[in-house]
Amino acid sequence: MRTRYPAAAAGPARTGRPGMLVGMASTVHRVRFTREELAAAAGKLLPDVIAPGLDVLLCGINPGLWSAATGHHFARPGNRFWPALHRSGFTPRQLRPDEQGTLPEYGLGITNLAARATARADELTREELTEGGRVLRAKVAEYAPAWLAVLGVTAYRVAFGTSTAKVGPQESTLDRTRLWILPNPSGLNAHFTLDALAEEFTRLRRAAAASTPPAAQAPGRASGDSKRAARSRRS
Repeated sequence: MRTRYPAAAAGPARTGRPGMLVGMASTVHRVRFTREELAAAAGKLLPDVIAPGLDVLLCGINPGLWSAATGHHFARPGNRFWPALHRSGFTPRQLRPDEQGTLPEYGLGITNLAARATARADELTREELTEGGRVLRAKVAEYAPAWLAVLGVTAYRVAFGTSTAKVGPQESTLDRTRLWILPNPSGLNAHFTLDALAEEFTRLRRAAAASTPPAAQAPGRASGDSKRAARSRRS
């Protein structure tokens, strides 16, 4: 029986600083960092949320300063990652960034192309993204997710050395792992509304649920949908 994440306490946590959601996802209490605190987070590394044989490994471009300061992926207020993940049906409710450790329960994980935290993704060099692609390939070979979804078309093109890739499924694979490109969920990406982002996440979820790539056929490995169904039957 899986260990369930403890329910959040009623009402927001008191931090003394009014930015980032604390407590239930519907609360309005936020934590704000000073410019100095955010500047100090530049260059920090953020650990992956990863496990062998995931349904989908989601790959961001690199951590932002908010994420580096909090230690949680996609933590900046205004980033649409967590809402899109929930609206698409990947998670039964909108998780908070500090609940990222529960993602493997849903067959999901998070990594980044570049480990270095920056204020903006365009601060990264092409060399960093190219090297990030090499490291990502090795990571995929080690953990063998059924799908790898890179969140950002331009970053994918640089990391994988292709100029024609578009949002959606890719023809190429990494051994048994299939590839998908999702839009960058950053609030700075004005090309996609939250609804449009959720639609793209939904396309991936449906493809992952409908397909049976070899990586997903390993003994004892259940898909994310079957895991959720099993949890529902136990509850």
